[in-house]
Amino acid sequence: MTDSTRLLQFADRLCQLGKAAGLRNRDLAERTGWQTSKVSRLENGLQQLSEKDHPVWCDAVGVSDEVAAELLAEMKAIRLDEARWKARLRAAGHEGAQVQFGEAERKAKVILNFETGMVNGLLQTEAYARAMFTKMASLKGEGGDIDAAVAARMARQGILYVEGKKIVLLTCEAALREPIVPPAAMAVQLDRLVAATAQSNVQFGIVPLGVELPFTPLHGFWILDDLLNVELLHTEVNTRDPADVELYRGYLDAMWEVAAKGDEARALLLAVLSDVRGRE
Repeated sequence: MTDSTRLLQFADRLCQLGKAAGLRNRDLAERTGWQTSKVSRLENGLQQLSEKDHPVWCDAVGVSDEVAAELLAEMKAIRLDEARWKARLRAAGHEGAQVQFGEAERKAKVILNFETGMVNGLLQTEAYARAMFTKMASLKGEGGDIDAAVAARMARQGILYVEGKKIVLLTCEAALREPIVPPAAMAVQLDRLVAATAQSNVQFGIVPLGVELPFTPLHGFWILDDLLNVELLHTEVNTRDPADVELYRGYLDAMWEVAAKGDEARALLLAVLSDVRGRE
């Protein structure tokens, strides 16, 4: 995991500069020529200010040359931190991240996870997890031991049998219809999910294809008690800001309302399983 504290502090400073100038997101979007969504991502640490965008932002909020220079220096320092993190990940792979996240899960009383394009990590079979790690390592040019990363993810799944925790896992049917493993391996994965629908201490749901969605499924995220973890393709964002955590809780609650659960989820899974077995 990256330590995103510095990025979040920088994002908060951008937000405060905008407020000090009496500008709302809409005003900043008009002044910069950007979408309001981009302004929001910058102020919430979900996107970094680029060197090209830096002078545009500074002009929009009317900061002094001194403040502009401070912002630029901090931007470069954040990028250096991220480069170091990426170098460590390339060298060590995913095993360390899995172990660290597993420790956080063991301490948490509430574990919430939403995924858009893959099976939830806590419900992945060994073959599915191996495919995930192998393909992402190839994309990112990462090193490390895939076997160790898979073993660490499998070890994390012991949390599913610990009493006294609230565990909510939600994924999308698209993740099941667009598998990253061959049909035989996907059939085993689907069997695992069927079993999860009957697991008493886990709430598992699937957002069906064709249902009217309350929001667009943008990316996956985790909430461990008061910690929000958003994993993006190039990095991770971690925050304990109550407003951010509440925003994502509300998002998950709304998606959960339209999800198939229990017998409905089981029927959906069996239908997908029938299609997958037809391709074996």
